[in-house]
Amino acid sequence: MRSVNRRKALGTLAGAALGAPFVSRGQARRPNILFVMTDDQRWDAMSCAGNQILRTPNMDRLAAGGVRFTQAFVTNSLCAPSRSCILTGLYTHAHGVITNGDGPDFVNQRGLLPQQKTFPGLLHDAGYFTAVVGKWHIRSMPTGFDHWCILPGQGEYPDPEMIANGVRVRFRGHCEDVVTDQALEALRYRPREKPFCLLLHFKAPHRPWIPAARFEQRYEHVTIPEPGNFNEDLSGRPAAIAKSDLQIADMPDFASRGVAATLPRSERKRLNFQAFVKNYYRVLLGVDENLGRVLDYLDDERLAENTLIIYTGDNGFFMGEHGMFDKRLMYEPSIRVPMLVRYPAGIKPGQVDATHMVLNNDVAPTVLDYAGVAAPSETKGHSRSWKPLLEGRGSGWRDSWLYEYEEYPAVHCAGKCRGVRTSRWKYIHYWEKPEGYELFDLQSDPDEMHNLAGDPRYQDQLPQMQKELDRLRTETGDDRSRDGAAAQPCEIRMNPSGR
Repeated sequence: MRSVNRRKALGTLAGAALGAPFVSRGQARRPNILFVMTDDQRWDAMSCAGNQILRTPNMDRLAAGGVRFTQAFVTNSLCAPSRSCILTGLYTHAHGVITNGDGPDFVNQRGLLPQQKTFPGLLHDAGYFTAVVGKWHIRSMPTGFDHWCILPGQGEYPDPEMIANGVRVRFRGHCEDVVTDQALEALRYRPREKPFCLLLHFKAPHRPWIPAARFEQRYEHVTIPEPGNFNEDLSGRPAAIAKSDLQIADMPDFASRGVAATLPRSERKRLNFQAFVKNYYRVLLGVDENLGRVLDYLDDERLAENTLIIYTGDNGFFMGEHGMFDKRLMYEPSIRVPMLVRYPAGIKPGQVDATHMVLNNDVAPTVLDYAGVAAPSETKGHSRSWKPLLEGRGSGWRDSWLYEYEEYPAVHCAGKCRGVRTSRWKYIHYWEKPEGYELFDLQSDPDEMHNLAGDPRYQDQLPQMQKELDRLRTETGDDRSRDGAAAQPCEIRMNPSGR
C-alpha cells in the first residue's frame, strides 16, 4: 500500500478535470445528482421518522425540503445484492450478484460484470462527471466513474484504508469524517462545466459500530426500550428462521463490548441489546453530522436548487424484533429503509408519502429520468421512475413487488427465500427443502407474529399470493431450475470480525 496524502490521491481527479471536454450550458443545467447511502440503516432510525432517542437534524432537514417515503423497501436485504439492484435497476436474479460472496460453496461469487449498465455509467456517457466515495462492497471494482475512492471490503471505522483510483491510501480519522472529506474534495475538484453525479456511501451503521470519540458517551444513561416480541420463541417458525444464527443473545464481542459469556442467557441478551443499539445510534450521529457538511457545501456553492438528492440505506435491520439483529429475512424491520428525496427545482418540500411502495430498484430509473437519459429496456418490470409520484402524478403505481434472498449457507445461516408483498399482505416461501411458508396480514398483524399459511380461513388468500409471486417471477425472467433443491447444512457461525 502506498502512503500518499489527500492531494496526491486526488491527483488523477484533478487531471481528469483539467482535460475534460467542454459541455454546453444547456447540458450543465441538467440536475446534479447526489446519492447518499448508509449501510444497515432501518427506516425509523431518524428523528423525522418518529425515533424518540436518535436525533438526526440533517436527515430531518433533507426530509423537510422534499419527500419522505414511509413505504420504501429493498428487494434483497443484503449488502452487495442490494447495492447492485440500486446501480442497475434490476432484481437480484437479473444482475447476478446474488450474495456477498463470503460463503464456501456459492456458484456465483462475482460482482457486477464490466458490460453491466448502471446509472452512473449511463450518466457518464451522457456527459456527467461521475464519482463514488465510501463503501462500495461489491466484489468488482467501480466502472463508469471519473473518480472513485472506496473502502475495501467492509471498511474500518478508525483510520480507514481507502482505494483512490487504484491507489491504496491510509487516512487518519474516523471513517465517516474521512469519507465526507473525500466527497467534498471530489466536489471541489470536479469540472465545473459538467453536471455531477456523486455517490456518497457511508459505512455506518454497519457493525462493529465503533463511534467517533465525540459520540462515545452519548446515551450512556439512556435505557433503550425493548420491542414487545423481544423474547419470542422462534421454534414454531419455519426451519430457515428457527435454525438461523441471528439471536442477540449470541452476539460476539463486536456488539457486546465485553458482556461476560458466563452470564445467564437472558441477562446477556438484555445487555447485548443495550450495548449494540446505543453504538448503532452513535455511529449514525456521525453520519448525520457529516450529511450536514455536504448540505452546507451545496448551499454555500449555490448548488442546492439544481441538485437532486436521494438518501437511503442498502437494507433495514432488526433491533430486537423477534429477539434478532442483522437483516436478510423478509420481515418488515429487515426490508424497510429510509428514503428521502429533495430537488428544490422540481419537488415541493414538506411531503410525506405513506401510500406508494417504492423500491431500491427504482433509484436507477428515477435518476436517469430526471437527467433526461433513457433507462435500459431490460429494467422494464424490474423498476420504475418516481418522477410521476414526485410531481403528483401517482396513478397506476405498483401494488405488489418481489423479494429474494439466496446467501445460504453463510454467516447467520438464514435460509433462502423469496416472497411477494402488497400493501396489506405478505407471502414468504422458503424454497429449499425442508420448505416453509408464511402468510401475514400486515393490517391486523404489523409485527408478523401470526403465520396464516396453514389457517383454513385464509385458504383463498394463500393461492392468490402464490399466483402473484409466480407472475412476478415470470415477468422479471426468474430461473426456476433450482426450485425445491435440498438445503445444505450450515455451520457458519457469527465471528468477532463483524462480518
